[in-house]
Amino acid sequence: QVQLAESGGGLVQVGGSLRLSCAASGSAGGSIIGMGWYRQAPGKQRELVAEITSGGSTSYADSVKGRFTISRDNAKNTVDLQMSSLKPEDTAVYYCHATIITTWPRRRDAWGQGTQLTVSS
Repeated sequence: QVQLAESGGGLVQVGGSLRLSCAASGSAGGSIIGMGWYRQAPGKQRELVAEITSGGSTSYADSVKGRFTISRDNAKNTVDLQMSSLKPEDTAVYYCHATIITTWPRRRDAWGQGTQLTVSS
């Protein structure tokens, strides 16, 4: 089974920057083909923020385009989210996610425990 461990959350002022990191372990039974970050704000459903494939293709939510950058190290099975120009509406619990190809079933997903980002003025 794959476990994900997030780090890097915290309190940031409006306009500031912060980097979130996620490391995957226990993936001997499959290959991670996609990694990404979701977030859940108070009173809101969890939403996709950014994702990246093993080939390096990226996708971002419209609300973070131009401000957030996702990157990964396939050899280390890590994924980072560099966040800049942070806004109060970015405040949320951020969750790391991975999609794993296995022998059976073909796809599995893994979630981190979440890390809190708070953006304040």
